[in-house]
Amino acid sequence: MTDELTPETPDEDEQPIKQRKNGLYPGVSDELAENMKSGWADTELRDLQPIEQAPNAARRRAALSARFPGERLVIPAGNLKTRSNDTEYDFRASTEYVYLTGDQTDDSVLVLEPKGDSHEATIYRLPRSNRENGEFWLNGMGELWVGRRHSLSESEALLGAPCKDVRELAATLKEATGPVRVVRGHDAGIEAALTDKVTAERDEELRVYLSEARVVKDAFEIGELQKAVDSTVRGFEDVVKVLDKAEATSERYIEGTFFLRARVEGNDVGYGSICAAGPHATTLHWVRNNGEVRSGDLLLLDAGVETTTLYTADVTRTLPINGRYTDLQRKIYDAVYESQEAGIAAVKPGAAFRDFHDASQRVLAEKLVEWGLLEGPVERVLELGLQRRWTLHGTGHMLGLDVHDCAAARTEAYVNGTLEPGMVLTVEPGLYFQADDLTVPEEYRGIGVRIEDDILVTEDGNRNLSDGLPRRSDEVEAWMAGLLGK
Repeated sequence: MTDELTPETPDEDEQPIKQRKNGLYPGVSDELAENMKSGWADTELRDLQPIEQAPNAARRRAALSARFPGERLVIPAGNLKTRSNDTEYDFRASTEYVYLTGDQTDDSVLVLEPKGDSHEATIYRLPRSNRENGEFWLNGMGELWVGRRHSLSESEALLGAPCKDVRELAATLKEATGPVRVVRGHDAGIEAALTDKVTAERDEELRVYLSEARVVKDAFEIGELQKAVDSTVRGFEDVVKVLDKAEATSERYIEGTFFLRARVEGNDVGYGSICAAGPHATTLHWVRNNGEVRSGDLLLLDAGVETTTLYTADVTRTLPINGRYTDLQRKIYDAVYESQEAGIAAVKPGAAFRDFHDASQRVLAEKLVEWGLLEGPVERVLELGLQRRWTLHGTGHMLGLDVHDCAAARTEAYVNGTLEPGMVLTVEPGLYFQADDLTVPEEYRGIGVRIEDDILVTEDGNRNLSDGLPRRSDEVEAWMAGLLGK
């Protein structure tokens, strides 16, 4: 990684010459500065077509406008975050901003200004790097350092909304009058400009609304989720094909293999991949991925590709590393499969959101009583939640732009709500017998199994978006054998 002269973004008219403390160049000569101003081709992009989600984003903004008439609404994308010293994490725009614009650019802000009975939406963004003051080659965020930005006119064509220079926005907001709401937690500078104009309670109402607006997905979103799932299926196939290499190295080989598929076909992974082999499968969110991969153990792979539009899949399979389940592994796996089947069957329009969880947990409780690990009757086990020692987590969640989508929604609109066509949720029961759990037979200890699929609620029931991956134990073994040529 090379040294730039200035790590800071300057004001438009400020000469951006600020040398890094230990930079190798002492400064810029007048001759070089003048030379760099000219001799560049016109690269403005013309005749651009709107991005695919532009019409959907416009409809969402209209609904938002109708919900908060007469109020200025401010939705930031967020800023780059420092990883270490002067390097940043890869940027991921806020879900609310992406949902309302389709854009993913850092430092951008959507503002809905009240106008008559509705609002006028403006997207504030950084324009192209300034060539007159040298920003494009001297600044650490200039075009020659991090790549070309879209001009404001290009952005307008792509996003289907007016675009203005975001560097003017803070001053404009400081002078704003009337009611204002902002989505907090993404842009400290924007929040500071509004500090005397907003309240936490009113801002939370905006965040909750935007979370609940995403509960039912439109056709575009469902298509993107299917793309994410399809890529995820191919990522799981990739992993099975290299299990021998993972045995020779570690869980990191599995993580890296899946990540390659995510980066080639999408934007990234939607969350930290859980590549848990052996007893690590009993840790629900094992993302260290630095353990051994051993023949005879199980691999719990919980991973999802995030598409270029930032919709993510969330799929789990628990695979026998050598391709064959032992008798005990199969017994536990089949119990989880039966539990998931009951859960999926309960996903249908008009059902309570909790129904699939209750159906899955009942099956697991029945198995734990049948195996002698819990004393029945099953109703007592469920009433006291005794099965949770080995089931631990809820059986699913909403899915979309976030892996745990719609998280800020009101309880009555989410877990206490009713399923509707267009909702997408996971169904993911599991059994986890910790390696140090003395209440179970020794042979159970260190076995963890989870099966997770992404389920779309349809008009007449449901559709498993991730049915491209086998679930039944014998089908998993046959699928693995086919991939390995056995």
